[in-house]
Amino acid sequence: MKQSPIFAKTYDLLLWLLPATTKFPREHRFVTARIVQETAVRFQDDLLEASLGQGKTRQRALAKADVNLAKLRFYIRLSRDLGLITPRQYRHVAEMVAEIGRLLGGWRASLEPPPR
Repeated sequence: MKQSPIFAKTYDLLLWLLPATTKFPREHRFVTARIVQETAVRFQDDLLEASLGQGKTRQRALAKADVNLAKLRFYIRLSRDLGLITPRQYRHVAEMVAEIGRLLGGWRASLEPPPR
């Protein structure tokens, strides 16, 4: 079975994000890094829940994923503003998150009933 692009892109995001946050300075590692990591993993969990669910369960999981992705965008921007990631790193991760957001939006739209 071929893996859905959103899962591959999210996996790549986690592969980049988790090691990057472990390099945060000590005073930010236990709060900022932790919340970035947890939010990213929660997003992945929501996607897995959506892929295994059906109907309203799937829609609820995708709505939760959307909220967690918005939170992740905020925490990544905060990390940039605090100087925890460089502007170049921010551009890279922001592009990854934007692509994932487009894929998530497409998935959610595909579940909407067709207009009458």
